[in-house]
Amino acid sequence: MNFDSKFNDSKLTTILDRIVELFYEYGIRNLNMDDISSHLKISKKTLYQHVKSKEDLIEHLFAYDSFKWNKKISEIKVNEINAIDILIQVSIFIYDEMSRLNPKLKFEMKKYYEPIFNHHMIEKQNQIFSQLSKNMQKGKAEGLYREDVDIELTARLYIRNLLDMHNKEYCFGSEITFNQVFEVMFENHIRAISTPAGLAYFEKRKSELIHLQKNINL
Repeated sequence: MNFDSKFNDSKLTTILDRIVELFYEYGIRNLNMDDISSHLKISKKTLYQHVKSKEDLIEHLFAYDSFKWNKKISEIKVNEINAIDILIQVSIFIYDEMSRLNPKLKFEMKKYYEPIFNHHMIEKQNQIFSQLSKNMQKGKAEGLYREDVDIELTARLYIRNLLDMHNKEYCFGSEITFNQVFEVMFENHIRAISTPAGLAYFEKRKSELIHLQKNINL
């Protein structure tokens, strides 16, 4: 089902954004359609004008997530910046998405809406795979990434690491943060695929980003 045209409706997107907040606060299983309409202070009739059932609502939420992902990626000016800068921007977006992922919501989605959840996860992995593949092709053409990099294998390994980051066993110490793991994984990825020219550019950009971060923290 193609939902994209639906998300031009600001009433629907406002409702979906508010429902996500409710799910974060109360959990998915604890809210039925009556509860949702009550919390949103809208009639069930209004709610059912947009979604047919709770399952349909979950489908809409996942589709809306994909819609926002595609919109965000499309805003990156890929023809104006090089592959490393694109990868930095995409990875920051992925980090933001993953760091906000609530483990409880993920558990409920997987347990109670497994077919929908699995379909969404496959779609999201395909989106990330497509972006990584395009990025490596561009980086090779620009001389920033090594010519001998296996694009498909490297992209799939990177995605596997992204998924593993949410496993409890991934980090052995509670003092290790999600942010630290992501930064190391991202830097290792860049260093593994870059040419000397790519590494030199990455070191320059890394220094600029660290300097910017320190100024913001001040």
